[in-house]
Amino acid sequence: MSKVSAASIDPAPATAAAEEKKPLKPCCACPETKKVRDACIIEKGEENCRDLIDAHKECMRALGFKI
Repeated sequence: MSKVSAASIDPAPATAAAEEKKPLKPCCACPETKKVRDACIIEKGEENCRDLIDAHKECMRALGFKI
């Protein structure tokens, strides 16, 4: 009887295949930076959140979006 550990199973190919079938939409990209950017804009105003806005734009560009 052989044991299969979680480390021996690689889920990455399934994830990559799913991403190839459906292109990533801008609304779903970079949720971590988007959430903090939006919260900052609501609480402090856009002019006080430049660093978070720029970080979100950089994340989007890294994923191939032209911003």
